[in-house]
Amino acid sequence: MTRVLAADAMCGPGPLLPGWVAVGGDGTIVEVGAGAVPRGAETVTGVLAPGFVDLQVNGHDDVGFATAELDDLHRATEALARSGTTTFCPTVVSHDLTSYEGLLPRLDGIGHGIHLEGPFLGDAPGAHDRGFLRTLDPRALDALLTLVDRHPVAVVTIAPEADPGLAGVRALSDRGVLVALGHTTSTYETALAAADAGARAVTHLFNAMGAFHHRAPGLVGAALDDPRLTPTLIADLVHVHPAALRLAIAAKPRSALVSDAVVRGASRGPNGMLAGSEITLADAVCNVVALGVPLDRAVAMASTIPCEMLGLIDRGRIEAGRRADLVVLDPDTARLYRTYQRGVEITSRS
Repeated sequence: MTRVLAADAMCGPGPLLPGWVAVGGDGTIVEVGAGAVPRGAETVTGVLAPGFVDLQVNGHDDVGFATAELDDLHRATEALARSGTTTFCPTVVSHDLTSYEGLLPRLDGIGHGIHLEGPFLGDAPGAHDRGFLRTLDPRALDALLTLVDRHPVAVVTIAPEADPGLAGVRALSDRGVLVALGHTTSTYETALAAADAGARAVTHLFNAMGAFHHRAPGLVGAALDDPRLTPTLIADLVHVHPAALRLAIAAKPRSALVSDAVVRGASRGPNGMLAGSEITLADAVCNVVALGVPLDRAVAMASTIPCEMLGLIDRGRIEAGRRADLVVLDPDTARLYRTYQRGVEITSRS
């Protein structure tokens, strides 16, 4: 049975215009239209937009993805979806390399694909345990590629200085893994060499990397200057100053929002160092809209652009043939009103 949702405005992404979406029984969009609304359509008050896609989420509420039991993982997945994040990459930070084979099997069916943030990080480890960091030597590379072959690893964050000759960047890119540069003091020139080798993203721009300098722009400069690199941004207004967020988005409209969310209460380590956020992508979208970013741009940063980075062609846009993972937002503040997954409303009633 086909269900039709008619909205005050749709952001597919693009200009906010009235329209409607017809969703088939399999949860796929079968038709998108403007003008006259089909008979029997359900009216949606607000802006209808694609569901959000989080490339980096370590946990949600009381659930940490690296260690939680399967029931809790499913509970967190459902809670994230109700919050508007209909697709996400469960993220595992640096551990001893031998432990991943025990950590990853639980995540094989959780979210879209795993994000390995480390342990091949460099001179800006941030909150990662330095004891786990290592160089991606030939033996470690073989172990990493074995993990990639056995498990749905979608993203790997690597520091160029931890990957001699950039052999890891090349091998992962050849396997279709999104390679992100991060936790590094890389120079601008080294970052471009990594992009030549296949790196396509920069993990949480500004955080855990060398600072931008006008004579030594570093990874920040490369991320904002090189069209091959898409930076991600934590828009909790703590990790990155609002002015820096505005500047980065203006310089690189093709940026993506991430939550880098952690378990509740764990956003800072014992020494006060930032270890992640406690926001959702819905919060991030509201924050950047409040900073003056147009709503259609904020939506693209939280949905369409992350999908393109992951090579997902079945969602991230309101188009025929795409999954009907949708959110309804306030047209002025971007506050989340409703969430649909495969055309079925799953909005939290709590």
